[in-house]
Amino acid sequence: MACGAAREGKSDTAALELLPSAPRKMNESKTGGSQNPTCVFCRKNDDCPIKYGEKKTNEKWNLTVHYYCLLMSSGIWQRGKEEEGVYGFLIEDIRKEVTRASKLKCCICKKTGASIGCVTPRCKRSYHFPCGLQRECIFQFTGNFAILRSPCCKNAWFHRDCLQVQAINAGVFFFRCTICNNSDIFQKEMLRMGIHIPEKDASWELEENAYQELLQHYEHCDVRRCRCKEGRDYNVPDSKWEIKRCQCCGSRGTHLACSSLQSWEENWECLECRGILYNSGDFQKAKKHTLPNTNVGITDCLLEESSPKLPRQSPGAQREDLLRQGSKFRRDISTLIIELGFQIKKKAKRLFINKANIWNSALDGFRNQNFNPSYTIEIAYVNENDHFGKEQPGSKQEFLSLLMQQLENSPLFEGSLSKNLSLNSQALKENLYYEAGKMLAISLVHGGPSPGFFSKTLFNCLVYGPESTQPILDDVSDFDVAQIIIRINTAATVADLNSLINEYYNYLELIGCLRLITSLSDKYMLAKDILVYHVIKRVQAPFESFKQGLRTLGVLEKIQTYPEAFCNIFCHKPENLSTKILSDLFTVHTLSDVQALGFWNSYLQAIEDGKSTVTMEDILIFATGCSSIPPAGFKPTPSIECLHMDFPVGNKCNNCLALPITSTYKEFQENMDFAIKNTLRLEKEENSHFIGH
Repeated sequence: MACGAAREGKSDTAALELLPSAPRKMNESKTGGSQNPTCVFCRKNDDCPIKYGEKKTNEKWNLTVHYYCLLMSSGIWQRGKEEEGVYGFLIEDIRKEVTRASKLKCCICKKTGASIGCVTPRCKRSYHFPCGLQRECIFQFTGNFAILRSPCCKNAWFHRDCLQVQAINAGVFFFRCTICNNSDIFQKEMLRMGIHIPEKDASWELEENAYQELLQHYEHCDVRRCRCKEGRDYNVPDSKWEIKRCQCCGSRGTHLACSSLQSWEENWECLECRGILYNSGDFQKAKKHTLPNTNVGITDCLLEESSPKLPRQSPGAQREDLLRQGSKFRRDISTLIIELGFQIKKKAKRLFINKANIWNSALDGFRNQNFNPSYTIEIAYVNENDHFGKEQPGSKQEFLSLLMQQLENSPLFEGSLSKNLSLNSQALKENLYYEAGKMLAISLVHGGPSPGFFSKTLFNCLVYGPESTQPILDDVSDFDVAQIIIRINTAATVADLNSLINEYYNYLELIGCLRLITSLSDKYMLAKDILVYHVIKRVQAPFESFKQGLRTLGVLEKIQTYPEAFCNIFCHKPENLSTKILSDLFTVHTLSDVQALGFWNSYLQAIEDGKSTVTMEDILIFATGCSSIPPAGFKPTPSIECLHMDFPVGNKCNNCLALPITSTYKEFQENMDFAIKNTLRLEKEENSHFIGH
């Protein structure tokens, strides 16, 4: 019997499911005094956030409620803002709901005040929230009732109380499956199963200096034979006595020389992690080997040395490659991109860009027969609706930043944060994968932002080739395919494995992954075959086209020569901006107002301390059009000047920020906040007229 629901805001619904169980008598608490007031709905004075939600008292109106009692009540809606009334529920609405509930009897305890009604129109039963808990009712905060089962890990199950404790502590940003770390699908199902997920930051994130020790780098050599005369804690960067941490756990280390590592970019696993990897199904058939020019035995090499993941090469070529790496891997990414920029000629090519249709504007410009990627790019913004054909000079770096955002969110890629190429037949037909690679190459060479959204698998395919790259489960964005791989990997017997093969026979036959099963360990190779097909073989045509586009201006060759330097900007987002970074970024023009500059520094600190709704990224976008610092830096260098005016002005073509000269800091902050927020809001609205491409 499905029972009663309240709404929170405009979208959330709540429902109650009463499961059959033996009748129980609920021990009702006596009404407490003013020191421990009772909830106006359930009339209990218990203060248990996990069971009843946070207990909130409005002293002005002498009104106390449990959050879940309020949220589940059927006749009340959240009409106010979060800071109004109680959790956004207005006081007058709460009073009306209490009056309404006073006429309704709880079908369990037979007392009045039952505010939660049945969701089925014909059913007239009502409940108190605690009574429902006593009778093992299930309260749902959205959707309809579903069985308690993990949606992402089919063999996993959870205690309801444990999940509720986890949800309250983790909040909506960190609540996820403890087995596979899925959050989106897991949260939706947990809401359907009656778990309340508060919209707040995790409790551990709110603690001051929480996990401060995690910011400390591990610096100790743990190999059995440390060869450093200065001791295991001796660490000298850019030398053979630099300490490298285990790439798996990060809690063990080695001097480069102690493990015969030629450079920092080589992979290294500690004894424990290497043992686990060696015993895993995917590693069993790996050949034992030693690195060139070492006297280390096979056992030492397997357990303590690097596990090179390089392109297939002859021993001589690999030895030369390892020797070269010592000098090449330290190359700074900005230097490499500046070197690529030497190809740019002074001859300029103007691109006419409609900001409401960045993608197609760029596509038309780059496909123009007169366009040459080595020409200097000039940007002119135009508006299709402007019949007078007016042009406005635009910032090249802003254009490239907007273009990379379009590329990241385009249907050419799939995945949430770390993306792989998708299979889009229409895009393939229109040669868009080639154009995407070309856009990315042009953006990098001409001073655009870091891509930052590639998966390690896609990057390794570009550098080492698809045949030398092993994808992982996180690369699979198709939920159904991921479930097939998970079920195969977790098969407990040969019979179970064969049953799964029969179940997915047509799919496995279609993708060419059918194989004869002779032992349970064959499941790992089967899962690997599916992974390789779905992530690599399936998108072979888009990949080759994308790779050809990335060869523009020699970018792909540079990436393959210096993979370690480029990996950081392709696979990771730029570091968060800070007061120091922004202060160092902007140069100050001479004869600037001293007081205004003091206000500027105080303003940056206030933003870093969370005392402003403006972010560091907002300031950078306002002044330059970019939300992060490009790998090659800004041209021209961002600057600050102080002018006698009411509001700040950002000149994105010159990367100049003009600060207002005001008499008080409060006025300065208010004017900065107002101008930056409203300018960015208007720009976002203008750009949102065109969605997709």
